Amino acid sequence: MAPRAPINPAIAATMEPPVMMARRWLDGVEFPPERPLINVSQAAPVAPPPAPLRNAIAETARQDDSAHLYGPVLGMAELRAEVAAQWSAAYEGEITPANVAITAGCNQAFAAALATLAGPGDEVILPSPWYFNHRMWLDMQRVHTVPLATGDDLLPCPERAARLITSRTRAIVLVTPNNPGGTEYPTGLLRAFLDLARRRGLALVIDETYRDFHSAPGAPHDLFADPDWPDTLIQLYSFSKAYRLTGHRVGAMIAAPARLAEAEKFLDTVGICPGQLGQRAALWGMRNLGSWLAGERAEILARRAAIAAGLARLPGWRLMGAGAYFAYVHHPFAENAQALAPDLVRRAGILMLPGTMFRPAGDPAGAEEFRIAFANIDTEGIDTLLARLAALPLPPGTQPPK
Repeated sequence: MAPRAPINPAIAATMEPPVMMARRWLDGVEFPPERPLINVSQAAPVAPPPAPLRNAIAETARQDDSAHLYGPVLGMAELRAEVAAQWSAAYEGEITPANVAITAGCNQAFAAALATLAGPGDEVILPSPWYFNHRMWLDMQRVHTVPLATGDDLLPCPERAARLITSRTRAIVLVTPNNPGGTEYPTGLLRAFLDLARRRGLALVIDETYRDFHSAPGAPHDLFADPDWPDTLIQLYSFSKAYRLTGHRVGAMIAAPARLAEAEKFLDTVGICPGQLGQRAALWGMRNLGSWLAGERAEILARRAAIAAGLARLPGWRLMGAGAYFAYVHHPFAENAQALAPDLVRRAGILMLPGTMFRPAGDPAGAEEFRIAFANIDTEGIDTLLARLAALPLPPGTQPPK
């Protein structure tokens, strides 16, 4: 029964949460033991934190009374200081604890950052395909999303972005390594976007949730080496993927102290403070799990190589981007990916998200694309996924890979 009380039309007009929508495709479907479901729909570690971290969390819960109380709105001082110190060393720039806010996950960091930047009627530029929760938040706030089309390499173009800027534009948002595309943005490209944003008086918001799984050694970019970075740059980060803390919701926002003072109003209203146990877990991970995280990165890079090699051998399928947790692919079928996705659950036991969830409504490109969250499965699981895709009957005339 529909509620009789009014519903905010901005909420009503916002798309359904895609991952929850996809999970409903599983209703009533049985998966035989010889063909269990392969779920590559959501980018999340499928294992809990490593045992030493779980032990640290349990010990903290038992021994630290303050871990069960309210804390500072912008996060624990010790965690903010650790982020500042490690970021300054990694990026060879100056980042102070006053530049760091801890949030209840990276999605909240995005919402807080955008709450300080844009209101109803304003515009924010998002490269397409985009992370759907970014679009959803903007829609709920009645901030107009301006799509920035990307090419076959899924890289955004600064010159094209410049032509989209109007008097209502407030920010450009980039995600690298990209969700959904997996693509890693080169340092020079990020620098060009920083320069563009600075010239036009905008914010450049860079979501680096998957920073720890970048394929290149060292810092992913040099933007923090710019002494004036706080005038333009806002970085977002997540501890969830690095330390398998998805259920604890711990993220970060790196920005000018004056902006964090404004974000504090938002954060105090919606969450009061980030979870205390999660913050302590993130701090313990930063101080103790460097070698373990390096192993996690190596495993993700091995999976990336496996899926790239496998897709190159798959007739009709084309890899558009791969990195961190994702591969973004062009499929060979005549059907719209939006209709094909639930059908693949039944026909092949595969749950993955169609490109229509990452593109503007009506964009024909989305109908031809899928996102594969390959970090959810090991290399053996990747082989099984590719075998099931290869077994699907292809349209007549599909060309074998070159």
